Order: sequence, then C-alpha cells, then structure tokens
Amino acid sequence: MTSQLPGVRPTIVRLLSHMRDGKEIREYLQRFSGVDQERFAVIKVGGAVIQEDLDGLATALAFLQSVGLSPVVVHGGGPQLDAALSEAGIGTERINGLRVTREEAIPIIRDTLTQANLQLVDAIREAGGRAAAVPRGVFEAELIDEDKLGRVGEPTKIHLELVAAAARAGQAAILGCLGETHDGRLVNINADSAVRALVHALQPYKVVFLTGTGGLLDEWGDVLSSINLATDYAALLQADWVNGGMRLKLEEIKRLLDDLPLSSSVSITSPAELARELFTHAGAGTLIRRGETIISTASKESLDLNRLDALVAKAFGRAPIAGYWDGLELDHAFVTDSYRAAAITTRLDDWIYLDKFAVLDDARGEGLGRTVWNRLVEYAPRLIWRSRTANPVNSFYFDECDGAIRRDEWTVFWRGEGIRPAEIDGVVTRVFDLPPTLEPVS
Repeated sequence: MTSQLPGVRPTIVRLLSHMRDGKEIREYLQRFSGVDQERFAVIKVGGAVIQEDLDGLATALAFLQSVGLSPVVVHGGGPQLDAALSEAGIGTERINGLRVTREEAIPIIRDTLTQANLQLVDAIREAGGRAAAVPRGVFEAELIDEDKLGRVGEPTKIHLELVAAAARAGQAAILGCLGETHDGRLVNINADSAVRALVHALQPYKVVFLTGTGGLLDEWGDVLSSINLATDYAALLQADWVNGGMRLKLEEIKRLLDDLPLSSSVSITSPAELARELFTHAGAGTLIRRGETIISTASKESLDLNRLDALVAKAFGRAPIAGYWDGLELDHAFVTDSYRAAAITTRLDDWIYLDKFAVLDDARGEGLGRTVWNRLVEYAPRLIWRSRTANPVNSFYFDECDGAIRRDEWTVFWRGEGIRPAEIDGVVTRVFDLPPTLEPVS
C-alpha cells in the first residue's frame, strides 16, 4: 500500500468547503478537546469496512489525529473469520447472532483478528496517523454457555491500562474483540458486547459506528439525519419499515445511551463522511441522542416567553426589539424542554414564515437543533425564511432549502414541493421588506 498522507487533504478540504469561516470545526474541536482523550470517542468498525474500505477508514482516523483527537477503535472481523474458518474446513454456526466457537477454531480466530488489527494499525500509520495495536488484553470475560456456544465470552471487566497508555502517547488504541477468562483462556467476544462493555467503562462523549451504508436508512432508503429517542423511539419501533436488523440496532443504541450522560451521542456514518458527521452541524450520517421532548404549541400562553427571550438573545447575540413578543402573531412554536432550541413561525398568506430559529451552540452539538428543524419541516409544507447573508448557519440552510435569493444583507430561503416561480416572487418581496426584529448591533 502506498502512503495515504496526501489522501487526508481532500477530506479536510471537503469538510471546510461546507463552512464559511471554520467556526463549526473550532466549536467542535473545543468541545471534544475538553474531555480526556480516551473518553473522546469509541468507534466501532465492522470487519467488512476493513475489508472493503481500508484506505478510506485509515484516512478518516488519521484525519482525527491531525486535529489532535485519538479515539478508541473496536473492530470486528466477521468476513475475515468466515473465510479463514472455511479454508480450515470449519463451518460457521451462529446462535442468536453469536458465532459458535469450538476449541479448534480458537487459534484461527486469534490469528485472523490479530492480523486484521495489525492491518488497520499499519494503514493508519501509512495515512499519517498514530495507532497502537491492542488485539487483546482489554476484555476480561466469562464463558456464556460453553456447551452451547463454545469459547464465546461476555465481558465482565475492562482493563484500561493499555488504552490510557495509548492516549497519553497521542495514539488511537485499536482493539480486537478477543477476551480472556480470569484463568487465562482465550475467548471470542461479540463486537457489540465488547463496545457495550467499553462504553460502560469509559463513558465516552461520542460513540460512532462506521458502516458501508453511512447511517440508518428510512423507508425510502435515505439516511435518517437524526433520531431523538425521547420523541422518536416508540414510533420507530412501531413503523412497519423498521426491519429486524434495524430494530435490534435501535434497541442496542438505546441501551448504550441509557448508560451514558445526556451529553453523549451515537453517530452512524461511513469512513468517508466521518469528519463531516463529527465537525459540522448538518452532519453526514445518523446522529442519535437520548434527547428531550419537544413542546409543540400554537398558544403563546403555554410558552415561557422570558426563557424564549433569553434563548433568542444568547443564540443571536442580540435581544429581540422592545415589544416583539407582545406583537408576535404566533402560528406555531417548537421548543425543547430545556429552552435551548426553538423554531417560531408566523403566517404570510398560505406560507409559513420561520420568524426565529434559535439554537444554542451546545444544543447544536447535541442534535437538538436538528430535532426541532425536523419537527418544523414535517409541520410546514411551504416554508419561507430569511437570514443575514453573513450568517454561518446559511450553509445548513442552503442544504435544506429548495431555492434562495440574495439581496444585499439578506438571503431569503424557501422549501416546498411543486412551487412555481410565479408563486414565489410576491412572498419573497414581502419577506425582504419585513422590519428587523432584533436590536441593532451596538
């Protein structure tokens, strides 16, 4: 393999091309750098990704190191094990998703997972990153049912010394799913079980699953951008398009997040989009959080206007003009329980006008802004709004709109199916002519 160091550069260029001034990446770097490095992120990589996209995976992980972040990576090796066992004349048998592992398979599993581990470490180093091979020594386990499953273990204790040493050296610890019993017997560990035990021990800020699909897919095969478990989980489990594999993944992720602080999140993305998913508000995969419930109301009386006023002032750096809330003819409001993200709409004839979309920086990082936005666009079939042309959030708006017009300090955006040009001219003019609703910059 040739060195992939130059391959890191296009990743950075692609990331920065989605930003106007780099504010987003600085914001996320500051947030991620505020936690112990071994607690920044646990990244799970399936054996198929190593087999099919090793260069892309190595480049993505090297990019994280280029900005000073060293994740803990847990990898599987399913396809590699299937091939190696088949070559040795050992069939593959699974019970409840667990690979039955008889005594004669242990040396092959050990050698195959160790080889996959070293292959990934070498690729990261050739891509300009720093990685430490840790194929075993982290997971202490006990046999689940030796008669039924053979040498398959469930983690009972995590030894973090090797992980911490790698983090201190600025290296990404690359962990294989090999465990040992208390008396030193080598056991095979399911990758999901290994990740769950490691996440429980580390309490990381981020948990990332790197897959070929790049996220969880909706009923049309498109990537779901975000899932707020507080509001979406029950409905997803009841949806007829959520198949058995996706249902199991959602249940597993909910178990992970129930064991983590509210600030933690799970991302599912591809190696090529890892940087965008981690460092941009729009993301590039599926972001899943425990989240908050959303207040949805058409009544100003049901809202805490003092808290809304404080949210708008902090989000925009300027307070609403005097009398703004008294004069607001509210159409609808979507507000998180914590009053850290809100969308406020009014009406312009048959258009819904987004008067305020206010999201605090930490709420963006938690995906609350995206959750509120999703509720807004579900509600509004024809939505129009404006933003100051220099607003760094406009990169997100351009991704979300169906059309936009810029005029001096303002850009007007709209979205909605089947909108003809003749329908838009009048309402766009009205939006440009609306008076300011925030205090002028002092």
